[in-house]
Amino acid sequence: MPMDIVVCIKRVPATDATIKIAADGKSIDPAGVTFELNAYDEFALEQALRIKEQLGAGSVTVVTIGPKEAQKELRDTLARGADKAVLLVTDKWMFDGASTAAALAAWIKTQPCNLVLCGRQAVDSDNNQMAGNLAARLGFASVTEVVKLTLDNGVFTAERDIEGAREVVSCKTPAVISCQKGLNEPRYANLKGIMAAKKKPFEETPAQLGAAALEVVSLTLPAARAAGKILGNGADAVPALIQALRNEAKAI
Repeated sequence: MPMDIVVCIKRVPATDATIKIAADGKSIDPAGVTFELNAYDEFALEQALRIKEQLGAGSVTVVTIGPKEAQKELRDTLARGADKAVLLVTDKWMFDGASTAAALAAWIKTQPCNLVLCGRQAVDSDNNQMAGNLAARLGFASVTEVVKLTLDNGVFTAERDIEGAREVVSCKTPAVISCQKGLNEPRYANLKGIMAAKKKPFEETPAQLGAAALEVVSLTLPAARAAGKILGNGADAVPALIQALRNEAKAI
């Protein structure tokens, strides 16, 4: 049975980027920041491609909400094997899971879709709310933070880690599944894929954004760490270390 899969991705600052706060005090300054595909979304894309390969039919469409510069990340997904890319254009920094889900749901409802895959969370906003919110708006089943996923006769069996145990659940399509690290090993684009990506469909349309459900009041950088302290050398430093751990750090 062919399966039409939508993969939701996000363009995020590289995790090793030096972040500066913008003049408004509520967003990051993009100047000099390298952006990349959200790491968790790589697992979602890889799983979508594997499902299509398993079935031997269907389509993988990748969608994101972001600025025109997000074309780079979308074209990367095409080079890895996605069939189509869609950019819902906005200049806003998308930190609000609810308004993001609303805009994505509005677009997905216009598309053939059996399954939505996305990353566990975006590494910039880290709110881990979009997948469940999106499923509720679409009326789809939902399984989050999946570390193992199998498909048999239209039924997914998913495994997810919970505190002290591994939970196994099953659901039928349509469904929204968020993907956790360890689900798979993402592939990278090769030269053949990069060349093929140039001929694949790429669409741009304005994002349909409603009122935000969350407001960022201010952003502040974390306090600078205190300078390190050298207590001595070798075994002679052990008593001083124990005293510091007990009386200063309160760790013992």
